[in-house]
Amino acid sequence: MENLAIYVPRLVTTKEYFAPGHRACMGCGEALAVRLVCKALGRNVIIANATGCMEIVSSPLPYTSWEVPWIHTLFENTAAVASGIEAGIKVLSRKGRYPKRTKVVAMAGDGGTADIGFQALSGALERGHNFIYICFDNEAYMNTGIQRSSSTPFGASTTTAPAGKVSIGQTTWKKNMPAIAAAHDIPYVATACHSYPFDLMNKINKAMTVEGPSYIHILSVCPTGWRLPSDLTIRAGRLAVETGIFPLYEVEGGKYTLNFDFPQLRPVEDYFKLQGRFRHLPKEIVAQIQARVTDEYAKLKEKASRNNY
Repeated sequence: MENLAIYVPRLVTTKEYFAPGHRACMGCGEALAVRLVCKALGRNVIIANATGCMEIVSSPLPYTSWEVPWIHTLFENTAAVASGIEAGIKVLSRKGRYPKRTKVVAMAGDGGTADIGFQALSGALERGHNFIYICFDNEAYMNTGIQRSSSTPFGASTTTAPAGKVSIGQTTWKKNMPAIAAAHDIPYVATACHSYPFDLMNKINKAMTVEGPSYIHILSVCPTGWRLPSDLTIRAGRLAVETGIFPLYEVEGGKYTLNFDFPQLRPVEDYFKLQGRFRHLPKEIVAQIQARVTDEYAKLKEKASRNNY
């Protein structure tokens, strides 16, 4: 059941700021997420984009899919580059040479956010730069061959954490990047998924109005790395939310809001059985994951319930 949230009118621009013709895989959830994000951002932005799937598929020289100012950065310095752009705009606007209302947006995958780019991101959030940082999380280094990242879920099989006779695959739990961002006491943190497009765009719209840093973590289904048919991309994203594996929520001024709540979560097995990366898991490991998901979801609901008092 969907919470009775207040939505902006469901009128979406027909303009495409992330143009078609890119080289993403069939059914790429991340490409869809970027398209939705760019529709919500509009033209008055400057994007710093880390190396990763979206950088590779969108900018094969001499072509580009970007219809807005766009800068390719390294894995490790996306937030630092965005910080420099934001500082430069601030100086130029004081001199009347540039519109201060231009928003700076940093984009990176889970590897460029939770791993390689973590230090630069933490520094930028701590300094309070007026920018939006968006993590497109497909839960592994998909661009370079499906290697595990710290955002890869427990039990998933990847090329560097393969399932076999002596391993279940990934042996650590997924790093909670939204909670880490929220711990920096920034104005706005949110999770989103392309399978809930209006919720995603509403959150981008809200971040555009924030003065200071915003962090948005978007689950981006990858049929290639998750080993599922390309026509199940949207279904997989919805199941991630319906099972509580990837809840959709916001943190504003330290207060949590659960955007979608359900009287009863679906079992995680419904989500796992669509994907080849979890096919090897025995029932006892699935039960272990279920117990953790149930516990973490209850903690999140408890945080959100505090807003009612």
